[in-house]
Amino acid sequence: MKLLTLNFLTCAIKSCKTSPASFPLHPRDAELEIVEADVNLAFLQNILPRLMWAELRTIASELGLPTLPEDIPEREALVEGRGEGEGEGEGGEQIPSQTAKDLHRVLLETCIQEGKLVCGNCGHEYAVKEGVANFLLPGHLV
Repeated sequence: MKLLTLNFLTCAIKSCKTSPASFPLHPRDAELEIVEADVNLAFLQNILPRLMWAELRTIASELGLPTLPEDIPEREALVEGRGEGEGEGEGGEQIPSQTAKDLHRVLLETCIQEGKLVCGNCGHEYAVKEGVANFLLPGHLV
């Protein structure tokens, strides 16, 4: 389960729907796997406005991942250099900045293989097994 997914998940229990503490779900006892991939600058630049930045930074720090900047970076900050012709490699392709590499590592390369996702409001734990979170609730919590 990629960490990007945690930016869109909240507790499924009805009483938590109105509580801001139910988001984000906090990983506990997480067994992480890093699946290396090429940095996709276009994707990172397009996903930036959709990210809940403070919550993403919290999750990254809880897991001991690269520290993300305090404020959400501008799209242009994801590319090395700012002058004309700067930040481009051979063939005109853009060179990712260290911020882009760190963000890519956190969002797209880091996966939770085993562990739990815990609601900050009610404390309910959702199991993660083989990279898949189980959000099925027992009948008394539906």
